[in-house]
Amino acid sequence: MLAIMTNYFQAMHIKNLLEHKKATFFLAVFWTLLIAILCLISFKKLPTVKIGGADKYVHFTFHLVFTLLWVIYFKSSNFSRSIIKVLLASIIYGILIEFAQELFTTTRKADILDVFANTSGALTAILLIYFIKKYLQKRYKN
Repeated sequence: MLAIMTNYFQAMHIKNLLEHKKATFFLAVFWTLLIAILCLISFKKLPTVKIGGADKYVHFTFHLVFTLLWVIYFKSSNFSRSIIKVLLASIIYGILIEFAQELFTTTRKADILDVFANTSGALTAILLIYFIKKYLQKRYKN
């Protein structure tokens, strides 16, 4: 009886992990598409924000969250490799969005400073993950 219950709880744990992975995948894909949509549509009809460089904060946040979500989704035994892949994907995605703004929109222009903001957001996410991982390892080691 104990073996049956143990197997049941293990199966439930695996099911919960798979559902969590599906939800994380959905959120990561949603966020990725949201970045593309918001970076490629026109905001001419919206009121302007009077904060200098506000769009750089937006780009930073876009790629911070992008990186966090995709690292969480791809977390594996080879964690360092996953982080590098997601970091590169974030940087390349940000560059491609800038090219798309230049080539496919009339109201948006490519901006190298947006690429720097994107990269800064991704790097900040990686540092955040690194420090959280170190903190958790130290906390649960004791």
